[in-house]
Amino acid sequence: MNRANEPGPMFTEIELKLALPIADPCTLEERLAHLPLLARRKATHERLHNTYYDTPDDMLNSQRTALRLRRVGSDDHPVWLQTLKMGGSSDSALSQRGEWEATVPGPALQLSLLRATPWLQLDPDSTLFHSLNARFTTDFTRTRWTVRNPDGGVVEVALDLGQIVVGDRTTSICELELELKAGSPANLFDIAHQIARTVAVIPLGGSKAQRGFALAQNGLDQPMRAQPPALTPEMHLPAAALRVLRETYKHFSGNLHTFLTSDDPEVVHQARVGWRRFKTALALFKELPLAQAVPPLQALKPLLKALGRLRDLEVANLQTLPMLANAYVGGSPKRQAHWEALQRALAEATAQEHQSVRNSLHNPGTGTTLLALTEWLESQSVGTSSGMTVDNHATLHPWASKRMERLRDQLKTTLKKSPKPENLHHARILAKRLRYGVEAVRTVLPKRRAQHWYRHAAHLQSSIGAARDLQQALGIAKRLKAHSTLLKFLHAVDLRRNHPR
Repeated sequence: MNRANEPGPMFTEIELKLALPIADPCTLEERLAHLPLLARRKATHERLHNTYYDTPDDMLNSQRTALRLRRVGSDDHPVWLQTLKMGGSSDSALSQRGEWEATVPGPALQLSLLRATPWLQLDPDSTLFHSLNARFTTDFTRTRWTVRNPDGGVVEVALDLGQIVVGDRTTSICELELELKAGSPANLFDIAHQIARTVAVIPLGGSKAQRGFALAQNGLDQPMRAQPPALTPEMHLPAAALRVLRETYKHFSGNLHTFLTSDDPEVVHQARVGWRRFKTALALFKELPLAQAVPPLQALKPLLKALGRLRDLEVANLQTLPMLANAYVGGSPKRQAHWEALQRALAEATAQEHQSVRNSLHNPGTGTTLLALTEWLESQSVGTSSGMTVDNHATLHPWASKRMERLRDQLKTTLKKSPKPENLHHARILAKRLRYGVEAVRTVLPKRRAQHWYRHAAHLQSSIGAARDLQQALGIAKRLKAHSTLLKFLHAVDLRRNHPR
């Protein structure tokens, strides 16, 4: 990295970012310093203040480009660094970007230092530069340790604690950045695993800059929704599988990170949808060695079960039961009291389950598994994929159509069976798989057929799901010891809707 007063050559920054879901960040430095990995290594401390610049419509951010000024050193003798970061097409916790950095004389951007960088491709006539303004700042303390491995790998472990500021809005920074100074990215994961055995982590797909822009655009802590993977009909199966798996895993893990600071029920819903999409993708590509090499997932079971319980409570409290309130209460003060008592119990149970999810995220076993999944996905090659089966040479288009047809046939066969609860439950699972499967490979399927399959699966999932939601609400009300009159009412509604004569 060049820090002379000239732009110099590009530096390739390779980092692994980890969020730290801990109740008391003040203890983090001490906990890290006592890890065997870092215990005998001298730590350095630095206060970093950064100002990020962009156009009023955030054009740089849309091009995955960041331009900042950083102040380091003491207040009496500050040093100013101008940094341009470009590239990095992945939203994975493992990022690789081009970086150009140079000292500047003071707190102002210098156009001359950008002219020997790819900036000119974005802004050949300097119009963009002259429209830049400060969008947000980050202010944090960085504690660094340098780890040198016997194989020559060198990794800087940086603990960042502070905040991102946009006007009067702030969000906290509590994360680790592992930057590769020498060696291969495997060194980053090796060190991350040593840390994750003791300190809970969540692989972090978004940079501080991305979070800053999200805060500036009022989009921070919003649920992350599924995005269609960029697939082409000619794409070979290993490449397509990797792209789908990466996108579905990002959907899941991104919402886990958002959950740490958001109580939005949709975040819980999207986290569960992300996991189901990921599992559907694993089943979809199960014949490929890539899918067969997935790391063990058992350590995620407490988290997934807690998310499921929380979602059931939120659906009952916010969707299923409110539609029945007027029918039950009917102007009766006694019944109103029954209803309000159940609402209070639901609120308390929901708060407890929220804490259960957070406790699971604070468990190092959860972070270790998430980290292993990240390493598994990032260590795969999308090239020739030596060792792959004959499917390596199959293109996505015909294969995807056959797989979706097979799922559709399985669903049709199940629907022909008697409407027993276990058959309906199996049909709902297959409808979900068909829906998420179509979503994953929709761009390479025949348009009309894909629409029909998707609508049919979504309708079945919704109709069968509504019956399940009512039964779940009844079960929750029983568990929370709702008044017997209210339980009889809910039972009667369930019989009328789900068990008609």
